[in-house]
Amino acid sequence: MIEPSARRPGAELLDVHRLRLLESAAPRLTPEERLAMDRVWDERVRANPSLFDGPVLVCAGTRREGPYGLAVSWVRTTYRHFALRRVPWSTSWLPSFFVSVLQPADDGRLLVGRMSNSTAAPGRWQLPGGSLEPPEGGQPLDMRALHRHAARELIEETGIEARPEDLTFWNVTRAGNGSIGVLFRAPSLPATRLSERFEAMAAAETAQGREPELNRIALIGSTAQLPDLAGPHADYLEPIVRRYAEGGGTGVSI
Repeated sequence: MIEPSARRPGAELLDVHRLRLLESAAPRLTPEERLAMDRVWDERVRANPSLFDGPVLVCAGTRREGPYGLAVSWVRTTYRHFALRRVPWSTSWLPSFFVSVLQPADDGRLLVGRMSNSTAAPGRWQLPGGSLEPPEGGQPLDMRALHRHAARELIEETGIEARPEDLTFWNVTRAGNGSIGVLFRAPSLPATRLSERFEAMAAAETAQGREPELNRIALIGSTAQLPDLAGPHADYLEPIVRRYAEGGGTGVSI
């Protein structure tokens, strides 16, 4: 049985070696939930017109399959669904299903970025990545699709290009709100190249009148440096950085 996602005390790493992805039916919203969702979404769009109601995948639940396997049940919906998180009495909200990329510098430090004011989480520090969206052309949602999405998020947010096949599955994280994140590790690059590619991407976006999704990056080598990052942090960032530092950047194999 797939266990429904639920709010938890804090973020954790799940030490997953094998991942299985299962599509599920979306929960039915009550008329009251739909009205409340639409009202909250409209309020958020008025406050931040850059938000859009495109297709997105969310997590309906997880199930352990042996000590290192995990089945994730996912649902097709749109970004509007996330407004249900702000409806305290809603029982139909579902948490995020996302990918993130650990991008190391050649000196072992890890790249983190701060979300810009135009995003859904302004000022938050996190790894490059984002919510999963349905694969194009009716293709299946499998590990190849997750590799492709992670590579696309990396170049869109940082300007750093990596082939999907060069990304290595690293682990799975579960955030405190039940969101599931699939983590990939990119090949190491010189710190100067990481900065140059980010700056070039940000300049190109600004020249076209767009605000980059990340407005700043930093390289950190341990959790002791996290307090230096002023502003909120994604709750899964601390356990990821700790494991990365303790394990020398290695994760798990799939």
